[in-house]
Amino acid sequence: MADPARVERIAEFFDTVNRTRGNLPPLPSEARPRDLDEAYSVAEALQARWMTTRGPIVGYKVAITTKVMQELMGISEPCAGAIFERFLHQSPATIPMADYVHVAVECEIGMRLGADLPDRGRPHDRESVASAVASCHAAIEVIEDQNADYKKVDALGLAANNAWNGGAVLGPAVTDWRRLDLGSLGGSMSIAGVEQGRGKGADVLGHPLNALAWLANNRVARGRPLRRGMVVLTGSIVSTKWPKAGETVTVTLEGLGEASARFV
Repeated sequence: MADPARVERIAEFFDTVNRTRGNLPPLPSEARPRDLDEAYSVAEALQARWMTTRGPIVGYKVAITTKVMQELMGISEPCAGAIFERFLHQSPATIPMADYVHVAVECEIGMRLGADLPDRGRPHDRESVASAVASCHAAIEVIEDQNADYKKVDALGLAANNAWNGGAVLGPAVTDWRRLDLGSLGGSMSIAGVEQGRGKGADVLGHPLNALAWLANNRVARGRPLRRGMVVLTGSIVSTKWPKAGETVTVTLEGLGEASARFV
C-alpha cells in the first residue's frame, strides 16, 4: 500500500515541474517511486490536480509496448497514462507549440469504446475487448517530454508522470474495422511531407487489441475501469519524432485513413 503523504509529495514534484514549465530533471531519490503501485498512485494524484485545468479524463494511452523498450526501461509490462478532454483533438488539428515545453509525436492506432470494460471476474483478452470497440482511428499521440534526458528516464518515473501524454489527434472513425487485420495493417508518419518511419499493428504487443486488453486489466486493477466513449491509444508503431513550429505531422494507416496536426 502506497503511503499517501509520500504519494502527494512526489505528485507535487511533478506538478511543480509542469506548472513552472521547467525541464524534467533526473529524479531525485525522494521523488522516485518505489514500485509500480506507488508510481500509479502518484499518477492518479497528479491527474486529480490536472483535471481542474485540463478537463476530465476522456481516455488512456499505452506506452512501452515493445520488448526492446521494456528491457531498456527495466520493466516487464507496458504502462498507462490518461488523456484529458482539453487535449483531445479531431483531425486536422492546429496545436500551439507554446502549450508544451518540448513536444514530440507518435504514430498510433486509436480506438473509441462503445461499451464499458468492467471487472468480469477474470482477465480481459483480445476477444472480450474487441466487442467493446466502436471504432478505430488513425491517431497521433502528442508527447510532452519536458526536455528529459532519455538515458536517465525509467519506467517508474514515466508511469508516475502520466506516461508523458500531452494529448491525441484522432482521424475519422472507421466503424467497420473488423474487416481489417489490425495486426498486419501498415502505417507511416511524415513530418513536413518527409516520411519519418513505418510500422505495423503487430508492433504493439503482437496486436493492438492485446494492448487494449492489457490496458483494460490494468485499469480494473487500479479501480478505474475503461468506460464507454473513452479513447485508447494502443502504442506507437513508429519511433518518437520531434516536430518544429510550422510543420505538419501526418499519420497514415492502411484501412483507417489519416490524422494530421499542424504545430504552430
